[in-house]
Amino acid sequence: MTGQMAARAQLALAGGLGGFLIWAVFRAHDRDWIGDYPALILFGTIATLFGALLGMAGPIGLLRSLPRAALLAVAVGALLALTMLRYANAEDFVRAGLPVLATVAVASLPVPFLITGARSGWRDYPALFLEAWSVVLRFAAAMAFTGLVWLVIYLSDAVLNIVGLDVIGRLLKHEVVPLVLTGAVLGLGMAVIHDLADLLSPYVVLRLFRLFLPVVLAVMAVFLVALPFRGFDGLAGGLSPAMLLLTMVAGGIALVSIAVDQSDADATQSPLLVRSAQGMALVLPVLAGLALWAIWLRVDERGWSPDRVFVMLVAGIGVAYGLIYAVAVLRGAGWMGRIRQGNIMMALALIVLAALWLTPVLNAERISARDQLARFASGRTPVERLDVAALQSWGKPGAAAMAELEALAKEPGQEALAAVLAGDAPAPGVDRDALVAGLRAAMPVQPVTATGTRDTLLYSAEDYMLQDWTQVCAADLTPGEPGCLMVVADLLPTMPGEEGLLFLRRSADYVEVTGLYIGQDGKLRLRGTTRPDGGYFSAAETLALMRQYRDTPPPVTAAMLNQLGTGDTGLIILP
Repeated sequence: MTGQMAARAQLALAGGLGGFLIWAVFRAHDRDWIGDYPALILFGTIATLFGALLGMAGPIGLLRSLPRAALLAVAVGALLALTMLRYANAEDFVRAGLPVLATVAVASLPVPFLITGARSGWRDYPALFLEAWSVVLRFAAAMAFTGLVWLVIYLSDAVLNIVGLDVIGRLLKHEVVPLVLTGAVLGLGMAVIHDLADLLSPYVVLRLFRLFLPVVLAVMAVFLVALPFRGFDGLAGGLSPAMLLLTMVAGGIALVSIAVDQSDADATQSPLLVRSAQGMALVLPVLAGLALWAIWLRVDERGWSPDRVFVMLVAGIGVAYGLIYAVAVLRGAGWMGRIRQGNIMMALALIVLAALWLTPVLNAERISARDQLARFASGRTPVERLDVAALQSWGKPGAAAMAELEALAKEPGQEALAAVLAGDAPAPGVDRDALVAGLRAAMPVQPVTATGTRDTLLYSAEDYMLQDWTQVCAADLTPGEPGCLMVVADLLPTMPGEEGLLFLRRSADYVEVTGLYIGQDGKLRLRGTTRPDGGYFSAAETLALMRQYRDTPPPVTAAMLNQLGTGDTGLIILP
């Protein structure tokens, strides 16, 4: 067996062993030999061990990869064990989502450093740049190869079933087989892709990505120029505008890094791309700062939550990247080299922050629960706005906060809190009549004579709906224009009475359209809306429709749809 074939066989066996061990963990958990959390810790440790092993084996060999992958796996397992201080069970850990993301970051980001550390030194930026992108490409190609193998297996099984042979199907019914086979194929794919590194170099993809740099910079520049004229109100929406800005910042960081490449000799030589990279570096801290401000507005209004802690952290990382890039450009010659060194520092910072997220040092649930209790105690959060469901989902810190609230609810004068904790509706302090009266005054209706149907729909709504609609209708996004509109018509002929389409302008550039009707139980039903062809209106088109319908009631026409059969037993083609 040649050295190349031996390496492929070794990675295939390693991948198959990893699949077998993961199956063994699942099996032990199913038979109650180990609990939920030990199973989670073992799964994370094994997945990290074999994932890192497959990622490193190509460049530095299987034997040199094993101790490094084992060290990383032990670190990940230890961090997962620390999360037991925050979550009562593994289900709470997975449901939280962000700890899973932090675990993936800790398990994957150190791999390029481990590879280069075994070869030329972990601070060798050209090697780091190449290995980071190469690992991503190898895994992507190997997973695509694995998917193709499974497609062939399923097709083969289908063909053999035609002649009455279900050998493959019976084999796959054993749970261990799919996992072992997937691991083995993934390992084989990683080995083959590494052997073809010259043909599947990441440079081809990265050179194409560079072309997006001027386009993305132009979009950012137009946004910054238009923002003062359109107003900053849209940023006050909180997480959604901030996440959109941070996504653009992340794209800008990636594009600048791709443009400066691994060295000055490999960096882009195009004057347009060089100037675009410099412009992007100067724009990034501004965009990241705006995202940071948007998050702070939401925190100031609603207090901390794990999601807001995470987004604030991401925004801080974006600001740090932006400042490093901007200062590198402003210092003049050698700016590309300074950006490369900044990338190393920020990559290490990301690993540290992701690890801290899994430790008591950066316990987002504890920070959020303490803050929400403090806001409630100080009166900043009224009892009717206390988010009990959120507290209940924040692991052990949330449970501790709930225990404090439940103890407080037993004291005299805390009947309102007790009712909210018990889930009673409506909560004390909610005046339905006042909410409906306010909406009747603030919500235009078309046709203008359809106030009776509008009011009936409003009276059938839940308290939280009325509160939400009141807030949207009162928002002064465009002076002189109400933030909501209800259009009434007989849109469901099989239902008695008329229905409504509710337009809610939730931000400067986003209008939500919801169908409203009253069900047979007398409760309000909410449904989504689409075009007749099943498509959706763009944000600008929906805003234009809202303004058009506000001024002129639209005609009601029959939909271009027929069915086979009658009533509920009919058959239609979905548009």
